[in-house]
This record gives sequence, C-alpha cells and structure tokens, in this order.
Amino acid sequence: MPSTTSGSQPKLPNAASPASAEKISFPVTGMTCAACQAFLEKTLAKQPGVENASVNLMTHTASVSYRPTENSPEALVEAVRRTGYGADLPAADASVLEDQRAHDEQLRAEYLGVRRKALVSLAAGAVAMVASMPLMGEGHATGDPLLAWWMRVLDPAVRSAAPRLYAVDAVVLSYCLFVLTGAIMLWAGRRFYTKAWAALRNKSADMNTLVALGTGAAFVFSAIATVAPEFFRSHGLHPDVYYEAVIFIIALVLVGNTLESRAKGQTAAALQKLVELQPKLARVVRDGSEVEVPAEQLRVGEVVRVRPGERIAADGLVVNGASAVDEAMLTGESVPVEKSAGSRVIGATVNKTGSFDFRVTAVGGSSTLAQIVRLLRDAQASKAPIQRLADRISGVFVPVVVAIAVITFLAWWLLAPEATVVRAAAAAVTVLIIACPCAMGLAVPTAVMVATGRAAGAGILIKGGEALERLGSVDTLVLDKTGTITQGKPAVTDVIVTSPRWTESELLRVVAPVERLSEHALAEAVVRYAEELGIEREQAESFEARPGLGATGVSAGHAVTIGNRALLADWSISTSAVEPDAARLAAEGKTPLFVAIDGELAGVMAVADIVRPTSSQAIGDMRDRGVRVVMLTGDNAETARAIARQVGIEDVVAGVLPEGKLAEIQRLKADGHVVAMVGDGINDAPALAAADSGIAMASGVDVAMDAAGVTLMRSDLNALTTAIRLSRATMRIMRQNLFWAFIYNVIGIPIAAGALYPTFGILLSPVLASAAMALSSVSVVSNSLRLRHVRLS
Repeated sequence: MPSTTSGSQPKLPNAASPASAEKISFPVTGMTCAACQAFLEKTLAKQPGVENASVNLMTHTASVSYRPTENSPEALVEAVRRTGYGADLPAADASVLEDQRAHDEQLRAEYLGVRRKALVSLAAGAVAMVASMPLMGEGHATGDPLLAWWMRVLDPAVRSAAPRLYAVDAVVLSYCLFVLTGAIMLWAGRRFYTKAWAALRNKSADMNTLVALGTGAAFVFSAIATVAPEFFRSHGLHPDVYYEAVIFIIALVLVGNTLESRAKGQTAAALQKLVELQPKLARVVRDGSEVEVPAEQLRVGEVVRVRPGERIAADGLVVNGASAVDEAMLTGESVPVEKSAGSRVIGATVNKTGSFDFRVTAVGGSSTLAQIVRLLRDAQASKAPIQRLADRISGVFVPVVVAIAVITFLAWWLLAPEATVVRAAAAAVTVLIIACPCAMGLAVPTAVMVATGRAAGAGILIKGGEALERLGSVDTLVLDKTGTITQGKPAVTDVIVTSPRWTESELLRVVAPVERLSEHALAEAVVRYAEELGIEREQAESFEARPGLGATGVSAGHAVTIGNRALLADWSISTSAVEPDAARLAAEGKTPLFVAIDGELAGVMAVADIVRPTSSQAIGDMRDRGVRVVMLTGDNAETARAIARQVGIEDVVAGVLPEGKLAEIQRLKADGHVVAMVGDGINDAPALAAADSGIAMASGVDVAMDAAGVTLMRSDLNALTTAIRLSRATMRIMRQNLFWAFIYNVIGIPIAAGALYPTFGILLSPVLASAAMALSSVSVVSNSLRLRHVRLS
C-alpha cells in the first residue's frame, strides 16, 4: 500500500527585487582554445559595470551581464575587438532565426578562410622541406632525430629528382626560405601574432602566445643563422635553420583549427537544422485569393493556406479544413497529429494529408520555433559545473607552460653535450607548441552542444550544461499527478447501464445535449466521449445547472438528471442498484456520475483523469535504475493512492498546496537527496525552481516551463528516462574528454622537454608536436560526436 502524507504549508519566500543589470549575448570569432576563452572572459570582466562574463569556445559567443548606467553593448564589443578577436552586435531588428543564420554564415566564412590558409601553408611547408635538404651538411644537428631521419630517407629521392637544387648556393637557399617563411607568417600566421601581442598588452596569455613564441623563436634563430652564419661557426655550431618547421607549425595548427571548426559545425547540426526548417514562403488568403509572401513578412491575424506536404509558415489556429501534421521536429513523436478547426499548429511542422487555413497567432521571435532555437542556443552557450576545473587550469596554464619552456631551454643549454643552443631552442619551442590547451577547452562544451542537440531532436529541451549535468545525478524523482502521470483532463472510463430501456449509445444521445450546455470539466468529458463514439450533436430543450450537484434538463423529449447521488436523492431517485459499482469506481480514483432519465435510474458513468499509457513503464524504468519515485499532488489522498497503485508508486504526498510542494522538495534536499521534480501547472512552479533538476511538461503553462531546467515537448514520461540516460552518457563523455586532455599534456610536455632523450634518444620535433596538438583537439570533438549515436531507449 502506498504511504500517504500531507504536506506542510509554510509561507512562500518573497520574490527577489528586480535586478538592475542587463544581459547581452554577441558572437565572437577567432577563438581557438580554452586559454583564448579564459582571456576574453577576464578582459570582459574587467570592463566597468560588468557583473558577470561568460565566453563559450564552441558556440563562439560571449554573454555579459552589465549595469547599463556604467557600460553599453557597443563598448563591450569594442573591448573584445581591441584584443584582436572579432565581435559584432546582432542586428537590432533581426529575429533570433535571422540572427542565428548570420552567425552560422560568419562561422562558415571563418572556417573557409582558415582552411585556405592551412592548405597554402602546407604546400609552402612541403616546398620549404625540400629546399632545406641541401642545407643539411656534415655535422648538421637538428636536435630532432626523427625529423632528421625522415629527411635522410627523402634526400636521395630529392637529389635524384632535382639535382640543380643542390647546386644552388646555401646562402641563396637560406634567404629564399627566409622570405617564404616571413610571407607565411605575415599572411597565414598573422592571427597568432596580433592576438599574442594584444594578450601581452592586457597582461595575459593564451594559445596564440604559445604559437607566437614557438614560431617566433625558431624564426629569429633561423634568421640570425641566415644573416650571420659565421657567428655560429665561430662558436663551433652549424648555422641550422628551422624555416620548414616554422611553416609546418603554422600549417598544422591551422589544420587543427580547420578540423575543429568543421567538427564544431557537426556538433551544432541540430541547431542549424532547426533554423533551416523555417519555410521561405507562405500563401496568405486575401479577398478569397492566395498571395505568396515571404514568411518573415507574415503578420498576426493573417490567414494562411497550407497544402499537403508543405511546411507550416507560422504558429496559428486552424480556421477551416482538416489534416494530420507531423510535429516530430517539436516533440520527437513520429505519429502525425490530427488537426481540425480550433486546433493549434506550430510553424515549421509538416502538413501531411489534407489542406487547411489557419490564422497566424505568433511570428518572428515569439514563434515556437524561434523560442526553441533561442533556448537551444542559450543551452549550448552555457557551461556545465564540471567545466570549472578546466577553466581554472586554463587560466594559469599558459604562464606555467612558458616557465617550463624556459626551464627546458636552460637545462638543454647547460647540460647538453653538443649543439646546446640548437637542441635547447628546439626543445623549448616543442614544449610551447605541444602544450596548447585546445583539447581542454573543447572537452566539456562539445559534449554539451551534441547532447542538447540530440535531446532537442528527441523532443527534450535542456536549458544548459548545468541542467544537463544535474539530471544525471538525480536519485529521487518527484512527480506531480495531474497532467504529468495522468493526461491532465478528465475522460469517461466506464458506462454502466442498469435500465433495459437504454443502450450505452442511446443513453449518451440523450445525456450529451444536456452536458453540452454545462461548463463543468466532468460534463465536457461526457460530451467528448459521445463525440468519439460518433453520436450526432443535438440541442437540449432546456437546461439547469445545479452547482455542486450536477445538472438537469430536457433532451429528445426526455427529462435528464445527471450528477452525484445527492442530486438524485433530491429527486427521490434511488441509486442502490449501482452503489456497489459506484463504490468500486471511487476506490479506483474515478468520479461516479449517476444518470436518471424520466425519473428512473438509468445507469452510472465514471469520469477520471486517466493515466498516460507510458507512465507506468517510465516509472518502472526509473525504479530499475535505482531512482526513488514520489508522487506529490494537491489532489485528495484516496484518488492519489488509486493512481499510485496503477503506476507502481509507493511514496505519496497528497493534499498539498504550492507552498507544501515547495516544502517537500526542500525537505528531500535537506535529507541529502538529489531531487528532480516533474510538473506542468502554476502550482508546480515554486517546486520546479527549488528542485536540483526542474522538469516541465510542455503541455503545461509557461510559468512552469520558465521555472524548469528541462522541458519535455511531448506528454510522455518516457522522454524523461531518455533525458536521464542522455545526461549520464554525456557526463561519461565529458570525463573521458577531460581525462584525455589532461593526460595528453601530462605525458606530452615531459616528452617534448626531452625526458626520454637521455635513455632512448627520443626528442620530439616542433613539427610533430604541432600535429599532435591538432589531433588531440580533434580527438576530443570526435569523442563528443559519439553522443549523436548513443542508444537512448
């Protein structure tokens, strides 16, 4: 037997006073690593009047809370531009869909630009590699055994294919490489140096600092060897040049940026697909004829005609016609939904069979599609709590790496037996290059982006990384009854006819016209049931509502009385013949409606808020996963226990007002539970906000969805089990990403510094270090993309 308690009812907390700060979000371009993100956050946080600043590496957006009396959006954007990164304010009159399209186009243009520079740099690097081979004379020591071996293997082939190259004076070759490398640095690598300089001016450092220091040191070393080779020879050193390494480092870093950018586009695919769903044209009905207009020019109140196979251009209400509409993009449910006059339709959903006209009720930023895009974009731009560790490390990472590079240089300079300066410079540059914290910065936001996009495709809107992370750690699930476990509207469940004069359909044909004139929810259930059975609509000849009792009237020449037993007692009509049935129905949580026709008992009907077909399965799944399930309802204890028995819930808290629901959530949290609350009504909003994870049913009211971190777009608790599975899978991916990002640097930096050289003769080259750095970032993004294929059912 489920345990039932009554909730206490303390006072609700006072609402917080309105905040004076305003919030703005704008796109930022040019970021390539976690240190870039940390640097920009620090820069924005220093601006006057800024209360909070958050920059997201994956979505390339900055979100700033600021006091408008002390700062402005234009000034904040300019502060970002001064650091060498790109930033623009969204167009004031642009809808969220137009804004997202512009942002996507901007990122694509950046991707194409980086790809072009990467390809040209790779080609230049190959030329530089071949041109450098004749410069490898006797006694040449690159400090890079692996690269030297590679060049020795290729040298015979190059010597055979281009013998004239070896006849060119070494000085001429060096100066040609000097010019080629300088051109690549100024064109393809310019971004690294301008941003590194901007970071230095702001007393900070980021990935660009590492690349600029590494390639800059190698270039200066090579330039001195080119201009003053005798200086090296006088100190017993070969005047080695590293021009090919400089070009390849720039090329491979750009290749990594290109691959990251492409992979980021894949993680944001769900958002891009949503934006693309918006149809371009709509057929507006004016003066009886159709006029095609751009969808963005639609106005509230206009009537739009939709034909089979077309996407609906805006939100609205059907005024005539009927059809079935595929709402999978909104709910994740593949079965089309029947629509007729008065039905609500959603923009971007697909009309399947019939044709209909609808009146526009929402356009632009207020449309359902725009709200989903805005919510998903905000979610993908948010940070999960697990990212705080990566952010703290990224904030100090670059200075630590620079210090390690200096120590590495000094150690090689002082301890290496030969070519000390050459080996010291190569090792220091390699440390600077391999330690780029790109993978660390991508570890969490890539997973958040893929997971929220995957969830949106399943009809689940998750408001951000924090909501996503909390959902996976829930151990107690609190469910509202009405509209959550049940369908939220009463329906006729049983019809028991006691008089041989009537059949079920004949009884409903007489009773329904009387109930149609009533405004009571139970009467509406009787009318819906009659319509579902195909009983024709007829008019009652008279009607009288009896508040608290039921209704009476005349229909088809018969006197009808329908209501509770007290109403029939007023008319001296005995209900004893159906009392056993009525008692059984009441015990099942149903409301019995006694029916008398022409002064004689004709039967009893049961009306109940019936359980959703999937509730029992979803609740059982939660229990199997070790999650405690509690029903929390304002309904009476008897009805609550009956519903709880049907779905297998043992813990029931009934008869509570909104403040009682809030108190129960607070009590569970105080006992150490991680609590998720699912509800759909205004009375659920305080509890949803107080829970560790608030989950709203989209069939509910807006205030409930505003208070919740997760919204289930289809009325199905199985979507909740899907969301929890996705959350737990996402947390696994995040931990894997962070582990590999940290381990990569823990292992890579010592090897780059030369830890293996004394024992094994292994010294990593700057070129291979840049390739490893690029691949580490791509591996993290690729691991996150696995979430697109994780089994959720």
